[in-house]
Amino acid sequence: MEFAKTFALFVATAVAEIVGCYLPWLWLRQDRSAWLLVPAAASLALFAWLLSLHPTAAGRVYAAYGGVYIGVAVLWLWAVDGVRPTLSDCIGVSLCLVGMGVIMFGERVER
Repeated sequence: MEFAKTFALFVATAVAEIVGCYLPWLWLRQDRSAWLLVPAAASLALFAWLLSLHPTAAGRVYAAYGGVYIGVAVLWLWAVDGVRPTLSDCIGVSLCLVGMGVIMFGERVER
């Protein structure tokens, strides 16, 4: 259960970060409205708040979050950009998710 809750929180965090970065990209690269910066800022604030909800050390959270972020970014590539992930993308995401699991749920030897 702890794994599922942690993973879901990481996914929500990644979506908030990606949306917060994608909206300014639309404004800058696709000449969309500058008003997109308002929900982008809110999304990035949500991203920072979600990262703070994890019960472990910040450095560990940031390191493990990177693995989930990569997976969500590849899903975004497929769902939003319309680019189907390659076998290499899927293998890379799998390796990152294994790394996330090791970092978040591996043995803890505190000194």
